[in-house]
Amino acid sequence: MMTHTVLRHNGSLANGDKGRRRSRLALYKRPKANGVKPDVIHNVSTPLVSKALSNKSQHSISYTLSRSHSVIVEYTHDSNTDMFQIGRSTENMIDFVVTDTAGSSTSGGGGQGQGAGPGCVARGQGQGAVGEGGGGGGQSVQSTISRYACRIMCERSAPYTARIYAAGFDSSKNIFLGERAAKWRTSDGLMDGLTTNGVLVMHPAGEFVSEPAPGVWREISVCGNVFALRETRSAQQRGTLVENESNTLQDGSLIDLCGATLLWRTPSGLRRTPTLKQLETLRQELNAARPQCPVGFNTLAFPSLARREIVDKKQPWVYVNCGHVHGYHNWGYRKDKGHNVGPGGTAPASTGERECPMCRRVGPYVPLWLGCEGGLYLDAGPPTHAFCPCGHVCSEKTVAGWSQIPLPHGTHAFHAACPFCGTWLTGEHGHIKLIFQGPVD
Repeated sequence: MMTHTVLRHNGSLANGDKGRRRSRLALYKRPKANGVKPDVIHNVSTPLVSKALSNKSQHSISYTLSRSHSVIVEYTHDSNTDMFQIGRSTENMIDFVVTDTAGSSTSGGGGQGQGAGPGCVARGQGQGAVGEGGGGGGQSVQSTISRYACRIMCERSAPYTARIYAAGFDSSKNIFLGERAAKWRTSDGLMDGLTTNGVLVMHPAGEFVSEPAPGVWREISVCGNVFALRETRSAQQRGTLVENESNTLQDGSLIDLCGATLLWRTPSGLRRTPTLKQLETLRQELNAARPQCPVGFNTLAFPSLARREIVDKKQPWVYVNCGHVHGYHNWGYRKDKGHNVGPGGTAPASTGERECPMCRRVGPYVPLWLGCEGGLYLDAGPPTHAFCPCGHVCSEKTVAGWSQIPLPHGTHAFHAACPFCGTWLTGEHGHIKLIFQGPVD
């Protein structure tokens, strides 16, 4: 006979009102007010356990210790918090659906992000990027993102604290940790565990917008405890408990779901970033300066934000090793006989490099794109720099900040990447200052 232990911890559940939230998810989907928290400890018989698991009004977490023994923690409604769930499942209990895309993070990224705003800015990208991308891409055949990846609890009263927990409740309001999942009893006799691929969080070392500096990647448990990373992403042995750190999200916190990385922004942080209207103004100001190709002397223009996936004939291109901005031209190839994608996307792609006609430096030659996800900016400064080698343009502070942040890739690797498309950064700094030539008239 299977034996079960049921743990309860005191609490009560949200009354159905949305509640006030300041640090919140804003991926343009109506939130649900179904915060839950544990109740008091007691043991019950197997029939009562089965009843608990089948009761769709009762939240519970099931820890399978062996084929003959499971521990179930029942949760009750909490009127002081809102709960938001994140995962790749499209079922109703998932508030924000996050999917990864085909291809590795060395490619240009793919698919449109879930949107900008207070809370999480998300991008699926194979193994760990954030933001909006420039290329297409289909969903992976076998996603590494969990159907019920994590949940975030937001307090309804000041200071509106938001906390993250690994795993989310399914359609039966249950969380199941199988026999192979890392799980254990805590020092106070309760249960805790980790999900298969884990939920990683990195809080910024300082204030995200004023002194951007990466913190240390940690893993968050089902009960919200903080641990050092496992030896590999899905190892059964948990890392060391980090007692002086918490699961409280702050402006600039990164959440990695093994296939997509989310950026948590607060309203105070977003007030220092550009809106879509401001980004459009910056684009118009760039074009009003009438930058010209130093060789062809034709006037260049950044395409509208709505057409950022289509290479325009007037689009500026850059040699990413030196920063000289040109119009598209069909010369200067090195190493192979391939050709870059030309205006209109008619020419085949190239793995070769070009020689800049201004300084003779050899390197990739790519079109420039204005980064269009305002939540990824660290300030509203002028777009003077570009990430290498993808060519996404934004402010100097933004490129400098993101170039320092290692994003998880695979089972134990980390790489700095462009936040707009997920491309791994290259070169000495991962970004370049753009050198425009003004009009000759």
